Amino acid sequence: MRMLCMFDLPVELGEEKRVYRIFRKNLLKEGFTMMQYSVYVRTCPNRDFGNRLVKKVKSFAPPKGNVRLIMITEKQYDEMIMIVGSKSLIEEKIGSERMIIL
Repeated sequence: MRMLCMFDLPVELGEEKRVYRIFRKNLLKEGFTMMQYSVYVRTCPNRDFGNRLVKKVKSFAPPKGNVRLIMITEKQYDEMIMIVGSKSLIEEKIGSERMIIL
């Protein structure tokens, strides 16, 4: 499964920028990688893990703005249609593999 985090946060004031940076840093700490600006993705081994991840993101989500999470299957993720651009290097290497041995 994949968890997508899509967000739109205010960044006009200095404090809002700080809150944005902290939120983004916490997403990275939880294993999310940037797919596009304000769209981050992370693999989840199962739905229970995804539900625990939702609770974690809720715990550090900022009070203002818009943050959305969605869980999709690997098949749905693989069927994503790219109109412009290409997959990132990480997406090309990992693909839909559940376990990568380095």
